[in-house]
Amino acid sequence: MTAKNPVPNKLKRAYQLFQDGQIEEAEAISRQLLKENPDDVSALRMLAEIGIQVGVYEEAENLLLRCLDLAPDFNLARLNYAALLAKRTRYQASMDQLMQLLASEPENVAILVQKASVLVSLGRFDEAENLYRDLAFKLPDHAHIQLSLGHVLKTKGSIEEAIKAYRAAIKVDPAMGEAYWSLANLKTFSFTDIDIQMMKEQMLIDQPKAQDFIHLCFALGYALGKIGDVDGSFAAYAKGNHVKRNLVHYDARTHCQDMLRQKRFFTSAFFQGKDGVGHQDPAPIFIVGLPRAGSTLLEQILSSHSQVDGTMELPDIISMARRLSGKKVVTDKGQYPEILATLAPNDLETLGAEYIERTQIHRSSSPFFIDKMPNNFMHIGFIKSILPHAKIVDARRHPMAGCFSCFKQLFAKGQNFTYSLNDIGNYYCDYYEIMDHWNTVMPQAVYRVYYEKMITDTETQVRQLLEYCGLPFEEECLNFYKNERAVRTASSEQVRQPIYQSGLEAWKPFEHHLGSLKKALGHVLTAYPKH
Repeated sequence: MTAKNPVPNKLKRAYQLFQDGQIEEAEAISRQLLKENPDDVSALRMLAEIGIQVGVYEEAENLLLRCLDLAPDFNLARLNYAALLAKRTRYQASMDQLMQLLASEPENVAILVQKASVLVSLGRFDEAENLYRDLAFKLPDHAHIQLSLGHVLKTKGSIEEAIKAYRAAIKVDPAMGEAYWSLANLKTFSFTDIDIQMMKEQMLIDQPKAQDFIHLCFALGYALGKIGDVDGSFAAYAKGNHVKRNLVHYDARTHCQDMLRQKRFFTSAFFQGKDGVGHQDPAPIFIVGLPRAGSTLLEQILSSHSQVDGTMELPDIISMARRLSGKKVVTDKGQYPEILATLAPNDLETLGAEYIERTQIHRSSSPFFIDKMPNNFMHIGFIKSILPHAKIVDARRHPMAGCFSCFKQLFAKGQNFTYSLNDIGNYYCDYYEIMDHWNTVMPQAVYRVYYEKMITDTETQVRQLLEYCGLPFEEECLNFYKNERAVRTASSEQVRQPIYQSGLEAWKPFEHHLGSLKKALGHVLTAYPKH
């Protein structure tokens, strides 16, 4: 029997395959439909959604623009477009699309939730909180709205209110692992015995959702570690990391090769004769290193200075490097960094000016601002080519402490190297070696701050850090924990407290589980200076 309306049935099939993770099959159906009818707006939108999923943002944007050109009132496509603009950090453009949608659908929950998310990205936290509270009132059984409200409250420092929101999410959906992990991720929260038992019970449910299971593992690892059950804690972390590692893509060999390309291209000779090249604005202060190495602490200290804006982990350098690379898919070799050799001085100046313009949305009126994307350590050659007067601070922490802290952290996105002790150790070695390279080819370009020194001799280290940044000493930088600015990283509550030394050797009780990490670190472990 022939289907009466075969095209919609094919689209339904493509969407179902997409939902099931069979991306290639869904893409093939969508492309065939467009081959038969290039103006099929539903197929255009479907293919764009697939593009967003696999990270081909430019093609996805072109597809959505074509779709909206053909059907300006196709609101689902416009919502996809707004979400894509946000992913590409074009937050104001995203908000413009959302306001256009709300003009015709003012009560559409999906649009309002996306608006609240963009408000957060724009740093308009009070507005985001009010919108999430309004949505939570109207939809009390919507666990994800309660969760998002908790995230905004945590960022603002309203911790007791954040805890209430996370617990409200758990009450609505006891299997929501992310709500438990969000409580653990406060780093100052203590679970009750009943909480721990509930987490264990949820993990035993037949075929729990993978993401819920992973979040529960990390939350339980934190909870058991807090009460001194070292072996139980490590077992939970190990289980969560194992499942997560199987769901993400990370190739340690490719990462190592990328670092080798950087070292081969960015030689001492490359930087000779470059005086006056690039955008001359001295405003950016980059804080780089591994996650969990103290970068949020350094940002909090510097952003307490009257001349410095704290922002967030800005994606712009990585995004610009990816664009220069010209890669269509992850497996392509790409043209970066070698393409920089073909650029004229005015091209480098233009790229530096682009970075300043792109990041302006996160700044206020201070003459300096912080970009604390840790992964920028691999792009220091690029940064100094386009922004020669930028300051770069390397946040360095003991390899065992830093790497194990990464292993205990479930990141919201990225940092896929952190879900295996062996991967983490190899990544730290790559980081150690590329930072040594930058120091060789650009002496004094990077200022290193050892976490242990900052913890044990704070005032001296703060004064030296400010001196490197060309900033006069201000007492507020020592009282950084009184700074009421929004903090978006996992260390948000830790940097709202005076410095404490109890976390310096938090890895020690777990040492008997960390043999593979020690082996991967090799000589880097013994080379780390004693403090």
